[in-house]
Amino acid sequence: MALSKSPDIRELCYPFIFESKPTCDYEIMTDELCCQVGMVLAHLGDAWPSLREDLLHLQTLIYHLNGSVRGKNGIFDSDIDWLKYRYDCYQQAVSGRVSGFVLPQGPMPVPALHLCRCQAKKVVRMLVRLDEAGIKVPPTLPRFANLLANFFFVLTVVVKSDLNVQEVPYVSINYPAPRPS
Repeated sequence: MALSKSPDIRELCYPFIFESKPTCDYEIMTDELCCQVGMVLAHLGDAWPSLREDLLHLQTLIYHLNGSVRGKNGIFDSDIDWLKYRYDCYQQAVSGRVSGFVLPQGPMPVPALHLCRCQAKKVVRMLVRLDEAGIKVPPTLPRFANLLANFFFVLTVVVKSDLNVQEVPYVSINYPAPRPS
């Protein structure tokens, strides 16, 4: 028996919740990412005003990302350029601080930013699934979502640097260590 909508609107959390296409899953993932950014903002308080401003802007862009598969594309090259610029600013501020894999740990909001990073990667993977399912994915979406994951990582490094918290390197036993050049 297929599940169906209740006639009682109070029993329907999202208009597309019962569809079988992966579009709804994508929209829920991007909604979760936007909520996680809200959690980071709650942990920031009045600290890091430029980071706060960037995250507030990103919440709007993430909801544009959300509606860009079912509706019209809302992520443009100018949004990617803005995010690249902000990424480069933060990356320059912590240049040389991280040279490999690090453990995702630290005081708040660092773990919340790492969860945003992971969720952004899930969004990228869902975009791959949408494309595989024959659903049109504007090319700006995976570019933006990939950059978003990297942006959240650099923010973890910035916050830890500002708090004078050391990164804890992760050394894999699964893959060979890169050879010095």
